[in-house]
Parts: sequence; C-alpha cells; structure tokens
Amino acid sequence: MAGGRKRSPAAPSRLSATLSAIWRDKHLVLFKAEYTFLVAAVLWILEIGINVWVIQKVAYTEIDWKAYMDEVEGVINGTYDYTQLKGDTGPLVYPAGFVYIFGALYYITDHGLNIRLGQYVFAGFYLITLLLVFRIYHRTKKVPPYVFFFVCCASYRIHSIFVLRLFNDPVAMMLLFGAVNLFLDRHWTLGCALYSLAVSVKMNVMLFSPGLLFLLLSEFGLIKTLPKLILCGVIQLLLGLPFLLVNPVGYVNRAFDLGRQFLFKWTVNWRFLPEEIFLSRYFHFALLLAHLTTLAVFALKRWKRVLILGLIELAWNTYPSTTYSSVSLHVCHFIILLCLWLNPTSTPQTESHNKAKRH
Repeated sequence: MAGGRKRSPAAPSRLSATLSAIWRDKHLVLFKAEYTFLVAAVLWILEIGINVWVIQKVAYTEIDWKAYMDEVEGVINGTYDYTQLKGDTGPLVYPAGFVYIFGALYYITDHGLNIRLGQYVFAGFYLITLLLVFRIYHRTKKVPPYVFFFVCCASYRIHSIFVLRLFNDPVAMMLLFGAVNLFLDRHWTLGCALYSLAVSVKMNVMLFSPGLLFLLLSEFGLIKTLPKLILCGVIQLLLGLPFLLVNPVGYVNRAFDLGRQFLFKWTVNWRFLPEEIFLSRYFHFALLLAHLTTLAVFALKRWKRVLILGLIELAWNTYPSTTYSSVSLHVCHFIILLCLWLNPTSTPQTESHNKAKRH
C-alpha cells in the first residue's frame, strides 16, 4: 500500500527457536542439564505405557497388601487400640496417616479385593512421584538427563515396589518428594506439613529429618525453626488422636517403634555378615552411633550431595542379595562419603566473601 510502512520479517517463534536449538545440540541432549525438561517429558510419557504393560503382563506379588487391608479393616470395624490391630504378617506398625490413606484404598478397591484397580491407582502414584522427582532435577539442573533412564525405565525394583507389590513406601515417598518441591519453592511451612504427613504413612521418612533440620536452621535460625517443628508435631498428634485417646502408649510403641527387629532374610546391605551379628543389639547401637557421628561431622565440616547410580541400582536389583552385591553397596556409599569429605563445595557465604576479596 502506498505510503504504508514495509513490514519486517516475522521473528521466529519461541517454539521454532527451541526446536532449532535442540536439533543443533541433538548429540548433547542427553548430557546437558538444560534439556532436563525435554528428556523427562519423553520418559514420563513412555512410563505410562511401561506401567500398563507391567500391570497386564507381569504377575502381581502378594506380600503386604492383604495385611494392610486387614489392619485398616480393624479400624473401620471400630477398633482403635493399636495393640489389637493386626494382619497376616503381624501387628500394625505404621502411624495413623497410613490407616487413613489405606482405609480410602480399602473402599476404592472393593475392600482390597480388586487388586488390578489397586495396581492402576499405584501406577498413578508412581507417575505423580516421577513428575515430582523430575521437577526437582529440572529446578536444580545438577544431573545430566541420561541418568533419568536408570532412575525410572531401567529400574525393575521401582516398578515392582509400586505396581507389583503395592507397598506403603510409594505413598510415603510421593508425599516426601512433594514436600521437597515445596521446599525448593520456599514454601517451608506447607512443605513441613506435607513432610509430617509422609512420616505419618511410614516412620522411615524420619531418616530425612536431620537434613531438613539442617536446612531449616540454616534458613531461619533456631527461634523461627521452632514453629515449623511444632507444626510437624501437631499434625502427628491430630492424626493419631483417635488412637491416642484409646491407648496412647500402645499407639506410640507400635507406630513409632524404634526397637523393631529386621529379619535377616530380607537384608540387602548386610548379607555378608553372620546372622548373629546382624541381630545383635550391640551391632545396632554401633550403626546408630556411626550414623549420628557422621551426621555431626558432616554438619560441622561438609554438606554436599553426590549421586552414584550404576552399582547401587545393580546391587538393589540383585535378588536374592549376594555377598558381592552387599559389599558393592557399602563400597559405593563409602566412596560417596569420601568424595563428600574431600571435595567440599563452596557455600554462598564463601562465594560472596571470595567475590568481595577480588573486588
């Protein structure tokens, strides 16, 4: 049009620019952390099909599901004394959050009889958990994307725990990873609440509490950390209240029993030891002391996370466990500890101090 301005060529869309960058770096997609989202999205979609295939083609393994249903059925029938609640594999030894969540699953799966439906529910838990884990990797950008394949698709153990055995660990870890995502987004109070819910499903989530306490103290100091710790405790109190009102000692002893004995036939870590040593209380005390000492030393001197996947995954996928798989597991963890000690990372404070010195 006469007198009109000449139009400039349309700028390339953001999508086309992204696709061009991917094509340009196609040989590095699996190695560059900035492509975490792309690789994670592809693997997550692939995992939908893998889970359907596993559920349809691989035999379900009954271990604890029936016991879970028996335990929550006792509560549904009006028994609130924890010492009276039990299943095929023994007494109920999980906190109250477990009862509420698996009570809901009891109704969803027709009193626990519809195993196939339960498997698909747990497949949903798995996909949610995977999204949460991938989001952590996407936010931190510390791990090359090729590692994700071993985290999910290549791991028989993870699919077995979620969709073939229907353990309570997946529910607890889903809540835990949700809490970690909230911590990354600096929603500390909500994250602590979700973390407490995870503990209410299975007590072993408390193993993450030293790290969480370290982060809270680093972020807020002692005084401002206390309300968040109190929130965690109040949630446990409210969830357990129906059982605490009936038999408080019985509930605490069963739900948070620190003296439970693990059976030697199920161990992966300690297969190379004689059974009498494995069952010894002196050995247990020595492990606890070593754990607390290590936490204290690292809290004072080093605080760094390192991931070694190959041999650890292989060791955990070896069933039944062998002397070699058990020893390799300990060697890998010793290497992690050694690397943590010898290669400390700079803290934000030291980096700021170094920059100030340079200027």
